[in-house]
Amino acid sequence: MRLRILILSVVLSLPVMLLAEGLDTATIDEAMGRSGQTTGDVYRLAFPRTDLHVAVAGLDIKPGLALGSWAAFAGSDKDAMVMGDLVLLENELTPVMKKLRAAGFEITAVHNHLLNEAPRVIYMHYMGHGKAVELAKSLHAALAESKTPLDKPGLPAPTAEPPAFVKTLEDTLGTKGRFAGGVLSFGIPRAEVITDHEMALTGAQGVAESINFQEAGTGRVATTGDFVLTGKEVNPVISALEEHEIQVTALHSHMLAEQPRLFFMHFWAVGSTESVAAGIKSALSHVAVK
Repeated sequence: MRLRILILSVVLSLPVMLLAEGLDTATIDEAMGRSGQTTGDVYRLAFPRTDLHVAVAGLDIKPGLALGSWAAFAGSDKDAMVMGDLVLLENELTPVMKKLRAAGFEITAVHNHLLNEAPRVIYMHYMGHGKAVELAKSLHAALAESKTPLDKPGLPAPTAEPPAFVKTLEDTLGTKGRFAGGVLSFGIPRAEVITDHEMALTGAQGVAESINFQEAGTGRVATTGDFVLTGKEVNPVISALEEHEIQVTALHSHMLAEQPRLFFMHFWAVGSTESVAAGIKSALSHVAVK
């Protein structure tokens, strides 16, 4: 009887124990020099490349459209995982990579997301395991090898009334986005559970359909992002994008041990809000999303 009571008390205490072992985000903030946002069990920090002035075919792209470095922490203080994507200039790539590798981080992908941008931008995906604060310190040290702004960002500008294209896109795609910094962003989760190193991943860790828009003149928008796809979805999505004159700019992996195997398809288009929205909606119809 005493044994049964002991077992029951241990089981009932598990949620509290697990909660106590969660991330101390204050120590991560101190190491990274800024704060982030908690989504479920994931703590994500953003490092937008506000220092860069990148143009594609004469269009100046806003940091939120395609220039956002980020880090997503999960696990506990003693046993954490961090993964993310760094936006780097060509001459920043090797110094940052060396610093991460010296700290035991895995580099999981290095590639382009855009085409014909100036200056050229390289994207490096990474993953690290260990104590949360040590991971944060190592990541900050690696970012310091680039010109990524690391000072604590100022207060965001007051939110203005969203422009008309926001409603058009939200109505067409049938879901709400987030409008900030002149960019409308969607993170549409996949239907199935995605794991990496036997840990279930969430959209905040980069496995949602990420679709961004910014205004590109009256009645026109630019769009870019990445579709997160299984192998059988890749070519139907390519065809849907081609039919709507949306250019596929890259197709590759972002991780090394994910299940199921995923492919990340990046894209670019500038056109009327209605035609671009129709193309993205058509592509999403071939993807298993919630």
